[in-house]
Amino acid sequence: MVRVGQRLRAERIKKGLTLEEVSKATKIKSSFLLAIEKGEYDKLPPATYAQGFVRNFASFLGIPEREILALFRREYVEEKVVRVLPEGLLKREDFPLKRFRLQQTAKLIIFVFIILVSYILFQYRYAIIDPPLKIDSPKEGAVVSSQTITVAGSTDPNASLFVNNDSVSLDNKGNFKKVITVFTGKTTIAIKVINYFGRETVLERHIDVITK
Repeated sequence: MVRVGQRLRAERIKKGLTLEEVSKATKIKSSFLLAIEKGEYDKLPPATYAQGFVRNFASFLGIPEREILALFRREYVEEKVVRVLPEGLLKREDFPLKRFRLQQTAKLIIFVFIILVSYILFQYRYAIIDPPLKIDSPKEGAVVSSQTITVAGSTDPNASLFVNNDSVSLDNKGNFKKVITVFTGKTTIAIKVINYFGRETVLERHIDVITK
């Protein structure tokens, strides 16, 4: 099977070109061109650079790019190649990679920090604010004709709820429902919630109980 180097060298000689002439035209070092012709890929930069050199070399000689790259990929085994680069080029390549890794690490640390702070603030939010309390029924100023009324709503599921100083249980979502007895006339119902930080919220509902 014809190898990449053999194909390129044969075409170069056919056209009467020297390695120096090809180097001047393609801006590829003569040593790299010679390494390609000899199949000494261990003397070339990593695969991306080497493939670019081969492509430009072939393009200059008028060899179809698809043909030459197909041969090159079969021959080039990156795991067996010793990477040799000029010191200056190596530094230019490594620095962006190290900077990229540092940037990614910094972003990850910041992201984790934000998540941690958000979690702490969420868990301890009721240490600095009063617990929520929503009353669905009865409505403020409601007029009822029954001696019993249902007090329902929702709050923090980890808090303690009281209706007229009587403890009321909450479900795992913080919903509650309590049926209480009321008397004829103007009645005030006090709903109070206290969280484990001792902060509390109190709402009142004023209703009018009438008898038929």
